[in-house]
Amino acid sequence: MAQVQYYGTGRRKESVARVRLVPGDGRVIINGRDMDDYFGTETLKLIVKQPLALTNTLGHYDVLVNIHGGGFTGQAGAIRHGIARALLKVDPEFRGPLKKAGFLTRDPRMKERKKYGLKAARRAPQFSKR
Repeated sequence: MAQVQYYGTGRRKESVARVRLVPGDGRVIINGRDMDDYFGTETLKLIVKQPLALTNTLGHYDVLVNIHGGGFTGQAGAIRHGIARALLKVDPEFRGPLKKAGFLTRDPRMKERKKYGLKAARRAPQFSKR
């Protein structure tokens, strides 16, 4: 018998997370590694678990994540977004609390592009009077 799975795609900055929720005991596996090995700081681990904690499903599902792009903070945000989207497929009733907490909103802030004549997006070359 095929096991039921719930999918969700999360994005933040340059990171894209493909998240699967499988009934289990609450393990979080990111790119084949345990979450504790993958993320160094407790803050990032907390961010990842937020949607599960909010919906009281913390020990009910194993979270399997494939993620690429961006840095650790962006990846944690993308995983959170993906888990929240997958939880909607588990139970549409979760929509209210997840939306109120802001976990379903795609964070639109991206890196600004570098402009010509400048050293970075807004950083101008040093001004010299003489």
